Amino acid sequence: MDYKKAIAAFTPGSVQEAADQQTMLFFIENNPGDVLVRANKIAHITSSAMIFNETMDKLLMVYHNIYQSWSWTGGHADGDTDLLYVAMKEAREETGLKNIKACSDKIVSLDVLPVFGHLKNNEIISAHLHLSVAYILQASEAESICIKPDENSGVRWIPIGELSDYVSEPHVQVVYDKILKKVFQQSFLG
Repeated sequence: MDYKKAIAAFTPGSVQEAADQQTMLFFIENNPGDVLVRANKIAHITSSAMIFNETMDKLLMVYHNIYQSWSWTGGHADGDTDLLYVAMKEAREETGLKNIKACSDKIVSLDVLPVFGHLKNNEIISAHLHLSVAYILQASEAESICIKPDENSGVRWIPIGELSDYVSEPHVQVVYDKILKKVFQQSFLG
């Protein structure tokens, strides 16, 4: 499905998600030429994933070098309109996993997330917004994992009940909690 249609078809789970969805659609409509690429220095689309183990009681998280926190996998669309593909590609690149499946092709979460100014690969990156589209993926704990040194310094299966002990970004923990609630209480996975 076209990324714009997928974002428009998303059913918000809260007033905040509805507001973020409208902001994203407005920005897409007014920036059709560069919303999918980092060249847009104000905001651009990213695609992330929460990766569950087979028993759905652990999440595969990476220790993000820039944010200095355990986080989900994900990255920039870099011009790709298939955001589920982007989420899966980033998950493979950042964890070393080979076998990942999508639990659904539906978006689980839409969020407008702030990115503070930082240094990456000796380049100054100005503060901007990530128009975050998130999915639910699943992989086996038995599969071998490894870091991606230019992006993370750890990859680990974390029990869901311990997640807040690892995440040092409160504004992102809110997103994780929202997604976990959807997955377990609202039967997102059907």
